[in-house]
Amino acid sequence: MVLFAAILDLLDATITNIAAPTIAADLHGGNALVQWLGASYALAMGVLLVVGGRLGDKFGRRRLFLIGITGFTLASVACGLASGPASAIVFRLIQGAFGALLIPQGFGILGAVFPRDEIGKAFGVFAPALGLSAIGGPILAGFLIDADLFGLGWRSMFLINIVLGGVALGLAARILPRDTGDRTVTVDGLGSGLLAATMLGLLYGLIDGSSHGWTLRPILCLTAGAVLFVLFCLRQRAAASPLIEPTLLHNRGFTSGLILGLVFNAAVSGLLFVLSLFLQDVLHRTPTQASLGLAPIAAGIIVASLAAHRLIARLGRTLIRIGLVLTLTGVLTLFTLVQTQGSDMAAWSLVLPVFVTGLGLGTCFGSIYQVTLGDIDPKESGSASGSLSAVQQLANSLGAAAITTLYFHTAGGTALSLAAVAAGVFLCCGLTQLMPRKAQPRHH
Repeated sequence: MVLFAAILDLLDATITNIAAPTIAADLHGGNALVQWLGASYALAMGVLLVVGGRLGDKFGRRRLFLIGITGFTLASVACGLASGPASAIVFRLIQGAFGALLIPQGFGILGAVFPRDEIGKAFGVFAPALGLSAIGGPILAGFLIDADLFGLGWRSMFLINIVLGGVALGLAARILPRDTGDRTVTVDGLGSGLLAATMLGLLYGLIDGSSHGWTLRPILCLTAGAVLFVLFCLRQRAAASPLIEPTLLHNRGFTSGLILGLVFNAAVSGLLFVLSLFLQDVLHRTPTQASLGLAPIAAGIIVASLAAHRLIARLGRTLIRIGLVLTLTGVLTLFTLVQTQGSDMAAWSLVLPVFVTGLGLGTCFGSIYQVTLGDIDPKESGSASGSLSAVQQLANSLGAAAITTLYFHTAGGTALSLAAVAAGVFLCCGLTQLMPRKAQPRHH
């Protein structure tokens, strides 16, 4: 049940990588809607992920899980019925918000149900299942768009959740264990609000400025976002139950891993969006063809994640370096192909560099998380894990917006976007030296 919810979330997070150009064209939303469709979902998820976990602790994980899956399903239907760009963005925000209520409960339920020595095995099935979902999401999106079932086009991608969400809700109501929660748990609403306002200001300023010119409005939004971020940091120092424990930020290994995760996930989310846009806008592939063109990335992620699962305890941060080098190699190869062949590129020429990039991503994803937690106090594990997950989602939001801004609004947008991704990955290579040497044991 927990795995089903995680797959549902990943499917809906990845479908817009392929579908965004089609949705934007149908709703007359332009490039700004392409950027917002992915960024809005990740924004809501990132801001509310830690809050969702705390609410589950307070009111009971089963109750929040059921609320989350119900709201997620209804928001998916609303996305499928969206009549314009504004409603599509709002409904994607709501969908991400309910996803943030749903996902933390699942991992908390696993921790409560499985003995400590078995939890690693339980999580071991997640990597291949989620890897297959990463392949299946875009492919499903491409197929549904091109099939145009019942004349619904892209809308069927979201409306299919009536069935998937309904099944999940029925099963969850029957099999999830009951728990009462702990009403003494506190939630930092002010800190969450400041973080939400910070990210919204930064994203709106970035997307509005790139779409409509750098007038006073986007500059003020970016400035307000920066000021609100300072206030958020001050709030974290003063709050009784901060979203990020202040002691974690004094841990060099954790802070380095947090920054590395931010940069890496931002670069990766931008890369996946740009490759999808390049395949459809420049190489004129259909959505299905574009999704199949990206399938080698997900295949590489599955292969590498399975290998990394066995190697992380022995190699520690060295494994992250290997993954970063593989990612950098794949991205630089793609950059070279774009520069030399451009729109004349044959589809087969992308397979190897895309697969190598996937190997790098699969090596890094789980490894960064585990190594960053390598030398923290076990009492800080909950806050640290929640912070890393939230930063990953926020990075997805910012990265997709920033890299696609380069793609849409610069000459040679694809090549410059790939160069920016490569620069971000190269920066991460230097940060690995500051991370803990070894990963945290899996039972933590």
